[in-house]
Amino acid sequence: MTARATVRPDPTPGRVAGSTGWLPVGLALFTVAWGGNQFTPLMVMYRELGGFSSAVVDVLLGAYVLGIVPGMLVGGPLSDRFGRKPLMLAAPPVAILASLVLAVGGDVVPVLFAGRVLAGVALGIAMAVGSTWISELSSLRGATATGGASRAAMSLTLGFLLGPVAAGLLAQWAPWPEVLSYVVHVVVGLPLGLVALRTAETLDRGQAPTRRLRDDLRVPIGEHREFRTVVAPVAPWVFTCAGVAYAVLPALVARAVPGRAIAFAALMTALTLVAGFAAQTTAKRLGLADARGGMIGQAFAAVGMALAAVTAAAPGIGLAVASATVLGVGYGFALVSGLAEVQRIAPPRHLAGLTAVFYALAYLGFVVPAVLAVLAALVSYSALFAGLGVVALVCLVVVAWGQRASAPSGRRLDPA
Repeated sequence: MTARATVRPDPTPGRVAGSTGWLPVGLALFTVAWGGNQFTPLMVMYRELGGFSSAVVDVLLGAYVLGIVPGMLVGGPLSDRFGRKPLMLAAPPVAILASLVLAVGGDVVPVLFAGRVLAGVALGIAMAVGSTWISELSSLRGATATGGASRAAMSLTLGFLLGPVAAGLLAQWAPWPEVLSYVVHVVVGLPLGLVALRTAETLDRGQAPTRRLRDDLRVPIGEHREFRTVVAPVAPWVFTCAGVAYAVLPALVARAVPGRAIAFAALMTALTLVAGFAAQTTAKRLGLADARGGMIGQAFAAVGMALAAVTAAAPGIGLAVASATVLGVGYGFALVSGLAEVQRIAPPRHLAGLTAVFYALAYLGFVVPAVLAVLAALVSYSALFAGLGVVALVCLVVVAWGQRASAPSGRRLDPA
């Protein structure tokens, strides 16, 4: 018999009661997200102080995808087998270790690369397992799948927001810019990473699993047609929008903010994620945390890429801010709608695994800045952004077709 995810009252002593029972896991997810995204505004610092090329810095940004993808694809299914709690509790310590490695990395690229991969492993586990755990804890108190998805998405977004804002401000104006930002994360992360220790497990494993472990690690994407047609085309735009907004555009307009490039990069990150947070709230309030929200996100992605193309041709602060805001809205709608769709269509035994696949596809977007940096030697950034906008519109059409071909919204599909 395989493990079964349930959403049942749990009498475990010490579990946080009431409608905030999910909050300790949300705080742990927040601190891991802080560690994963604090590097973003520091890219400018490593270019200016470390003398790294744009290509090297973009590779370091994307390096944590090498940790995120296996962390998600292994952590999610393992939590379906062994439980949410043991997997999620491991994520904050790994994130703290990553910050310590980055703090001592200085200008040594292999050490920084290793720290970024570790940060990715922590974030991969946290996003796949933590999001599922929050959803199940929320449902214990009557929240819908959409409500659980929104709580998980907002916990992530707040971590993604405050981490780079703190890092950027410290790197711009505080001493020891290559160290202090990471030390602050360690200080914040130690207590917040421990708050979920007394939170209850939500997976009822029943009898001991008899299937082989490698069978549990296999996520049956092919059995879920709606995942392929509605969720997968939206997922990469989550962090393609974010990556372009706060990893690529700040470098393109750095000359417009002499002496304040690091702080401006932090501002761009904050604008993107505040817009994303607002979009997630709006999607939940208007009942658009579904495939329709995904299409809205792709439409904003297309418009944001068009603005980014103009910004690349005529770099300016106003255009960059407008681009980041629009792309942030696209990020927010794509993230919350993708999570809600996964939680709607996935049976309990596949929930964490399909959540992991969604996030793995989403994080492919952080490879985009490195790809653009390579292609920019041949094609202008304006043309590259315009091309991405066209691709976003094509994906929107695919999702619209997939939604019409699927079952009515709100109905969980049987595997196709």
